Amino acid sequence: MTLQLRRSAAVLGPGALLLTTLALGSLAPAQAMTTGDVSRDCVVADAHAHDEAAAARGGKHVRDHRAIDTLEQERIERDFQRRLEQESLEQERRPGIRAVGATVPVYVHVMRDANGGGDVTDSQIAQQIAVMNTSFSGGKSAEAADTGFQFTLAGVDRFNNTQWHQDKQSATYRKQTRQGGANALNIWLVDFDYLGIATFPWDYKRNPGIDGIRVQYTSLPGGAAANYNLGETATHEAGHWFGLYHTFQGGCTSTNDEVGDTPAQSSSTTGCPEGRDSCTLPGLDPIHNFMDYSYDSCYTMFTAGQATRSQQMWTAYRG
Repeated sequence: MTLQLRRSAAVLGPGALLLTTLALGSLAPAQAMTTGDVSRDCVVADAHAHDEAAAARGGKHVRDHRAIDTLEQERIERDFQRRLEQESLEQERRPGIRAVGATVPVYVHVMRDANGGGDVTDSQIAQQIAVMNTSFSGGKSAEAADTGFQFTLAGVDRFNNTQWHQDKQSATYRKQTRQGGANALNIWLVDFDYLGIATFPWDYKRNPGIDGIRVQYTSLPGGAAANYNLGETATHEAGHWFGLYHTFQGGCTSTNDEVGDTPAQSSSTTGCPEGRDSCTLPGLDPIHNFMDYSYDSCYTMFTAGQATRSQQMWTAYRG
């Protein structure tokens, strides 16, 4: 079986829980993944591929999820702005220097099967934290912004449970294993039909027990998910955890992802197609942005606008 990887769009889970997913498509057993297991064109342009993308955004092939519509996005932005205004008033009452960004404690939960399959090494986990620190500090490109966030490994635990390894009973296992408060990033490493799934910060108060990101364990540095094994899946999902949308959120619209310096794009990117321009609005598609769906090797940057939004989201929901 050929392993085909694709990154899906932002979706909203049951009970109004916001999630985002990165879909893996037809998934062979994880132990069988090798570099030669991926066969895919650089740019997805055929009708079947668009049908797949639509399904990944909450169609019939994805259960218990729905896309974030315009009204939902507007509601989120109103709440976000209200919180920022409240914070500003509070700062006026208690003036002082407020730090930009933060050091984020990271708890990694390795969900192995009953026989210990699906494990990752301590070295891979350390490399994953290093990748995120480089990416969030703007270290991959002279054009990249420093978001102000750094990550420090706060703990690692390992569980042998096949159901959990396969991301079944996910709400249960997350509530049983999650550590820290709103400022703590929990990463669950599992084997499922996605590259990753993340919760957004505005859902923490509603359901703190499941807050965090789930990541395909083969996407860690040195893993077997070809084209997606440099550790940037966790970067992408952490971007959502900080409150960033996909760069193609809403399609070719002026609102788009609520960030002014990411050019609008009509659809997600596959591979690293230089010069791609899917939208009639100004600017080429931001294929090197961590919040698109490019290959890991194509990712190089967050923008200054994304850095500001993530910092403001932190203040509003996690700080």
